[in-house]
Amino acid sequence: EVYAVDPQHLLLVASDRVSAFDVVMREPIPFKGAVLTRISAFWFEKLAPVFPSHYLTASTDEILEGVPALRGHREQLEGRSMLVRRTSPVPFECVVRGYISGSAWAEYQRSGTLAGEPLAPGLVESAPLEPPVFSPATKAETGHDINVTADAVATNLGQDLTDRLRVASFELYRAGRDHAASRGIIIADTKFEFGTDSGGILRLIDEVMTPDSSRFWPADGYRPGGSQPSFDKQPLRDYLAELRSAGRWNGEAPPPPLPREVIEATTLRYLEAFRRITGQELETRA
Repeated sequence: EVYAVDPQHLLLVASDRVSAFDVVMREPIPFKGAVLTRISAFWFEKLAPVFPSHYLTASTDEILEGVPALRGHREQLEGRSMLVRRTSPVPFECVVRGYISGSAWAEYQRSGTLAGEPLAPGLVESAPLEPPVFSPATKAETGHDINVTADAVATNLGQDLTDRLRVASFELYRAGRDHAASRGIIIADTKFEFGTDSGGILRLIDEVMTPDSSRFWPADGYRPGGSQPSFDKQPLRDYLAELRSAGRWNGEAPPPPLPREVIEATTLRYLEAFRRITGQELETRA
C-alpha cells in the first residue's frame, strides 16, 4: 500500500496478502510484509554506494518522529513500513536475467531469443547467462507484464535514459548477486524499478531483490537442466497448480482455501530468504 505523506514523501506499507497466478488469496502469509520490507531496506542501504534510491528509513521510530500524525498507528506500521522520497516512476520494469528461467525460458524455446535478441543455441533450462541479459517489461495494471525489447524502451523513453537504466540495472544486479553468492543464494533474475525525483535525479524505487521480485535459488542445490527450488511462494504455487491439474480450481477468482501446512511452508520460505540474505533473524513474536 502507498500513502501520500506530503508533496515530497510517501509511506510504503507491505501487507501479508499474497497472490499467485494473478489471483489474490483470501488468507495472508504471516510475516511476508515484514520480510519484503526488511529485505528491501537491507538492499537500499547496502547498494547506496552503487546507485541512489528513494529510501529514507524503515525504522518505525524514525517514521513516527518524522510524521507525528501516524503515532496512533504504530502496530499497523511496525516492521512493515518504509518512508521514501516521492518520484515519478519510469513506466518499465528493468529485469536482469543471470540465468534462463520462467518467461525467458519460454521465449527461448519458442524463438531462440531473449528480449528479442538471439541467444546461443543449445541452452538448457536454468542455464547461466554470461553476461547477464537486460530484459525490460511493461508495467501491467492487471494481468501479466509483457516482455519488450530494449529498442522498444528507447523508442518510448529515449536512448540516453534507456542506457542509464540498463547500466544501473547491471551494476545493481552484479552487486546483489555477489553478496547473495556469499550467502549461498543464486539470484537467477530480478526486477528493478526506477523513478525521477523532483530534482530530476534518477532513483531506484519500489522493492529491491526480494523473494517477490526475484528468483532466489539455493546454490547448493543448483542443477541446470530443469526448474530449481526457490525461496519464495513456491509451496503456494505448487499447491494451486495441483488443484488446477486435478480440475479442482479453474485458475480464476475466487481462490480456493489454503491448507494450514501450505501457509506455514510459504512463511518458512520467506523467513529463510530473509535470514540468508541479511544474516539476521526476523522477530516473529505474535
